[in-house]
Amino acid sequence: MLYRYLRDLHLYFGLFISPFVLMFAASVFYLNHGKLPDGPARTPEIYRDLRIPEGLDRLKGREAVDRAREILPQIDVSGEIGFVRYVATSKHLIFPVSRPWLETTVDVALADGSAEVIRRPTSVWESIAYLHKMPGPHNVALRGNWVVTQAWRWLADATIYLVLFISISGIYLWWTIRAERVAGLMLLSAGFITVFGLAYAVVR
Repeated sequence: MLYRYLRDLHLYFGLFISPFVLMFAASVFYLNHGKLPDGPARTPEIYRDLRIPEGLDRLKGREAVDRAREILPQIDVSGEIGFVRYVATSKHLIFPVSRPWLETTVDVALADGSAEVIRRPTSVWESIAYLHKMPGPHNVALRGNWVVTQAWRWLADATIYLVLFISISGIYLWWTIRAERVAGLMLLSAGFITVFGLAYAVVR
């Protein structure tokens, strides 16, 4: 009974996460070998008469990000805000907004309520690499400030948990087939030797 349930879960969970695993695997090639070509200069878009939330020049961290998000609908921008930087000398607020297929830099002049917006379309590989890195371990306090990023974080975590389940259940399913134990042990041993051998070579 346990074997049958685990076999079915192993199969169907594996089919469900296979697109995510393939995406993460393929994006590694771009992260390791991809080079971003220099594209043509893009014309900034100017937006005026914006409603600027009060106190943006004094806020920091996630609070600044949340208030800066109130500007995005006014300039037709959506995505994950990477950081918020206030330039005191010019009273400008600068922040990047990223999402698959598009990167946007927003430069808000707090004094007159205007914003300069520069949009840069991204390639398929850049977009996949972006998903691979998000939400990521950097600027944890700011990550997940876009609802799509929040949903993606849950899916990415679920993929890891299901990969662990498939790995463990796969070992159980293999062990129940006596005829495959010797070959399986040889391959499992080869895998362990390879992993720990590389780890030893790196840290020594």
